Amino acid sequence: MASAPRRPLVAGNWKMNGLSGSAAELARIIAGTHDLTAVDLVVCPPATLLAQFAAAARGSAVRIGGQDCHAEPAGAFTGDISAEMLKDAGASAVIVGHSERRSGHGETDADVRAKVLAARRAGLLAIVCIGESRADRKAGQALAVVGAQLDGSLPDGASAADLIVAYEPLWAIGSGLTPTPDDVAEMHGLIRQRLAARFGTAGQGMRILYGGSVKPSNAAELMHVADVDGALVGGASLKAGELLSIAGVYRQPPVHSD
Repeated sequence: MASAPRRPLVAGNWKMNGLSGSAAELARIIAGTHDLTAVDLVVCPPATLLAQFAAAARGSAVRIGGQDCHAEPAGAFTGDISAEMLKDAGASAVIVGHSERRSGHGETDADVRAKVLAARRAGLLAIVCIGESRADRKAGQALAVVGAQLDGSLPDGASAADLIVAYEPLWAIGSGLTPTPDDVAEMHGLIRQRLAARFGTAGQGMRILYGGSVKPSNAAELMHVADVDGALVGGASLKAGELLSIAGVYRQPPVHSD
């Protein structure tokens, strides 16, 4: 039996960018969503802006997310933020396992899996990032590396309601380089197969985002690849016009289904 179409999602990861004045950019994003009824939109600002942004976005079509969380709900973890704190501040989602966290902070698949469980515990949608390095791809190991990350980073019992996978080839992030549509289709197809094999119908319904130098000029081509259910956008998400242009690919209802 064919599953229902997966509703696309575009998430903007602001990374370590934004001050209080950036609320004006969020206001422009919110104002531009009136005709984007076929796509979910999430903005993930730095933690210092999360509560302010969540209050500003309340009642709009834009949801606010965090960029990371600690696995524990509370404790002596100076500088960290729990999933419960994100939820309390108004977040509805959180990015976990971003390549910059894996490489810069030494996060393992087990660490990421614990954070996914924390997000589930707090009632947050976890956007789980996986992806290979250029060395992995040159060595012909891209599929194996991503498959292993997927297996190790996702906990049992995941569902389409509480988990999204974001494929982000490390070598494409911030570089201006992007894989070919065929490369993206191959990787997303692998991810879909593994999700379906492990989680059954729930795996068929989980959304898979593409992340890695997504911009208005390449969004339409990338977003219409099979098993691409949206985008995790970095630098382009800092400008309302660019983020809205990327989300605007979905002004017509999506056709992704199985």
